[in-house]
Amino acid sequence: MKYVILIHSNPQPWGHPTSDYLAAHQGLPDDVRKRLNAEFEQVMAELQANGELIGGEALGDPAAARLYRWQDGSPLASDGPYSEAKEHLAGFFLVDVESRARAEEVAARFAGPGETVELRPAMWPGGDDQ
Repeated sequence: MKYVILIHSNPQPWGHPTSDYLAAHQGLPDDVRKRLNAEFEQVMAELQANGELIGGEALGDPAAARLYRWQDGSPLASDGPYSEAKEHLAGFFLVDVESRARAEEVAARFAGPGETVELRPAMWPGGDDQ
């Protein structure tokens, strides 16, 4: 079953890994930041070793985004950011796992201080639409 893990964040300035630019993460003791970084590297290695990680990508600054909406019979482009929300999509990972429970286990391990992680099933073949 394929799932997308979406990382929502709002680092100032924009950068990756987003946690390095978030006050909530920067305010943690050094040993806690190192542990969280090591845990992230561990889950990435685990996903790769298990063949569960299909891919992922960090996204650029939302201020560089272009938004396309359909208006009067044709697409109309506008500059980013794409929304007025406090948090923006910072990146994503596509995983192919055995069950929703496994997807939830993985997504929970991506959550960090100052970030929101969204788990969403993929709709193409192999995706779970439940």
